[in-house]
Amino acid sequence: MLHKVIENDIKLFLQEDDLHRHFGVAQSLPMDLVHCSLKIKSPMTLAGVAWFGATFNYLGANLPTNFLTELEGKEFKDPYQVDFELPYAIALTGERVALNLLARASAVATHTKRFVDLSKNSKTKILDTRKTTPGLRSLEKYAVTVGGGFNHRFGPTEMWMVKDNHKTFFGGVKNAVDFFRSQSSAYAPIEVEVHNLAELSEVLELGVNHIMLDNFSPEMVKQAVKTKKSNTTFEVSGGINLKTLKDYLIDGVDFISVGSLTYGAPPVDLSLKHGAKV
Repeated sequence: MLHKVIENDIKLFLQEDDLHRHFGVAQSLPMDLVHCSLKIKSPMTLAGVAWFGATFNYLGANLPTNFLTELEGKEFKDPYQVDFELPYAIALTGERVALNLLARASAVATHTKRFVDLSKNSKTKILDTRKTTPGLRSLEKYAVTVGGGFNHRFGPTEMWMVKDNHKTFFGGVKNAVDFFRSQSSAYAPIEVEVHNLAELSEVLELGVNHIMLDNFSPEMVKQAVKTKKSNTTFEVSGGINLKTLKDYLIDGVDFISVGSLTYGAPPVDLSLKHGAKV
C-alpha cells in the first residue's frame, strides 16, 4: 500500500538522478540476480525501509511489501548487515536514491529519539515543525514518528498559526486572531505565538486554546504555566537543543517543538554492496 502512495515521489527522485538520460544504459545492464548487502555502519534508529524497497520495486524488482519491515524503528548500536537479492540492473540503477532516502529518514529518526529519550520521564511530547527538506516532508515527518516524536502541522491550513508577521499586518493579536477565526474553517484550530507574559495574558483572554511560548526562558515558562487554563495547551519553541531540553521539561508544558529534528539531523552511515551473481 505505502509503495503505491509514494510511487510518484520515487519517480521524481529517479528523474533527479538522471534516469531519463541514461535509461538506455540502465536497460542494457544484465538482469542476473546478484547478492546485495545493506550495511548499517554507524549507530542509528533505522527508518524509511518502505521508501528503500519502493525504489527498487518501481524499477521492476519484486521485493515483498513487508521487505525489512521487522527492522523499521529498531535501534542499532553495532554494525549490522542485511542480505537479499536483486537483478543487477535494478540494484545498480536504484541504489543511490534508495540509500539516500533510507539514510535521510534514519538520520531524522535517530536525532528525534535522542530528544525523546531525554524527555521520557516527563509529560511533554516532542514535535517537529515545517522546516523540512522540499520534496521530503512526508518522509521526514514519518521518520520523526519512528523516532518517537509527534508531528506538528503538515501545512499552514491544518492549523492557523498566528505569528509576528500576522500581528504586525493586522494591527495586533486580537485583529489577527479575529481574521483567522473569520475563515470559517470548522475543524482547523488556531495557535498563537507569544513572546512575553503580557502577550500571553491577552491571548488567554481571547479564549485561544493552543499557545506557543516562543523564545521564552525556562524562568518565563515557569511563570507562564501558572496562568494556564484547563482547556489550553502550551507549546514551547525557539532554539531548544539537546543541551537545553531538560531545562524546559516543566510541568504544564505539553509540547516542545524542535525544528532541528529535520533540518539539523546529523548524518548516519549506510552502504549497499552488490555484484556477485546468485
